[in-house]
Amino acid sequence: MKVGILGSGLVGQTLGAGFLKHGHQVFMGTRNPNDEDVKKWVANTRGASAGTFAEAAAFGELIVLVVLGRIVDKVIELAKPENFAGKVVIDATNPLADAPPVNGVLLYTTGPNESLGEKLQQMIPQAHVVKSFNSVGAAQMVNPHYEQGTPTMFLCGDDEGAKSKVSDIIRQFGWEPFDCGGIIASRALEPLCILWCLPGFLRNQWTHAFKVLTD
Repeated sequence: MKVGILGSGLVGQTLGAGFLKHGHQVFMGTRNPNDEDVKKWVANTRGASAGTFAEAAAFGELIVLVVLGRIVDKVIELAKPENFAGKVVIDATNPLADAPPVNGVLLYTTGPNESLGEKLQQMIPQAHVVKSFNSVGAAQMVNPHYEQGTPTMFLCGDDEGAKSKVSDIIRQFGWEPFDCGGIIASRALEPLCILWCLPGFLRNQWTHAFKVLTD
């Protein structure tokens, strides 16, 4: 697949390298394609390309959003909403407030009956938004190894075909997909970021992952 990554931070670089590892084409979109970190990543990542948000969104058959949640509306505007039409969009963002954690608990910009995933689906209604890859750190996103077994990657979205495609990617990346239903379930998935980060802020533990157990 052609994959457009919107965001050039650690998560974008990690997922971009992961898609390349598994044979996909990757174009990273960023506000400043001439940024030294972006140019270094392209130079050191075989097959990678980078350009503007709009170029990456136009390039991708699949688009991955990995920018800060509080600026995602501006990024979509720069990427041009028409470039999302008919495409699967993996939403790995979280609505993090621009504030430090309180006793290890991150502050969010959303309330309990709303989510950034739902907002994104409303902003790009012709796209198929799938919330996923938002509840684990970048270091574990691509083919992690845990002695206890395959970790769980949660996802949700309104389009079954889009969720099937994202589930295939999740399996490629070494995770077990767990479908939580429609995009409204972002209200439950986004706070998992708070839970995942809590041991990190309290005890500097950043290597864990979630696992759903069934009988």
